[in-house]
Amino acid sequence: MADLVYPPVVVALKTFWKYLGLRFDFNGEENLPRKGGAILAMNHVSYLDFALIGTAALPAKRWIRFMAKKELFDNKVAGPLLRGMHHISVDRSSGSASFATALRALESGEFVGIFPEGTISVSFELKEFKSGAVRLAVGAGVPVIPAVVWGSQRLWTKKVKRDLKRNKFPILVTFGQPLHFTKDTDIEEGEAQLRAAMSALLLDVQSRYPDSHIGARWAPVRLGGTAPAPLN
Repeated sequence: MADLVYPPVVVALKTFWKYLGLRFDFNGEENLPRKGGAILAMNHVSYLDFALIGTAALPAKRWIRFMAKKELFDNKVAGPLLRGMHHISVDRSSGSASFATALRALESGEFVGIFPEGTISVSFELKEFKSGAVRLAVGAGVPVIPAVVWGSQRLWTKKVKRDLKRNKFPILVTFGQPLHFTKDTDIEEGEAQLRAAMSALLLDVQSRYPDSHIGARWAPVRLGGTAPAPLN
């Protein structure tokens, strides 16, 4: 499919990151397939996660078709951009259409980005996962690449005033090794495997984060931060 909108949006995002003065630490890019369909399963701590993870994946020269809630596509500004970049609208009241669209994209060799938690985690810990990522991987016969982002919640997240000044926050993104599932895979076991992989990656990036988590509103209680305790 023609990508006329994606390239200029990427240029705009790179300019925005430069303005913010963000310090990037991207790892695991070699785990991203250079061709063929694949699912990118990511944690969700901020409104900018999709853009930051997409930026980290640019060296692989793959565009990611993110699955995003239908309400974003209804927005007069965001909607045309999302449709122009061929992202996938998700109607939470009826997910069969979006599942079918994502399946077709994967079977045609596209990269599809999924947030298994379904929404931003206000505790910044992993929430319960929905089963879409593994079901799609089994249906399309493609690998799942676990990925995590950390630091983006300092910019713009739920229930916290956004901070988009020139701030030089560190942003860490890591792509893990591909997970392969078969037609015989038990979906619940597959989701547990995916969650374990993402949890390990998250612990790693948190341990390497250069700024202290102690007393920070953007850090989970487990690390000495003051974010709300997880509900699950």
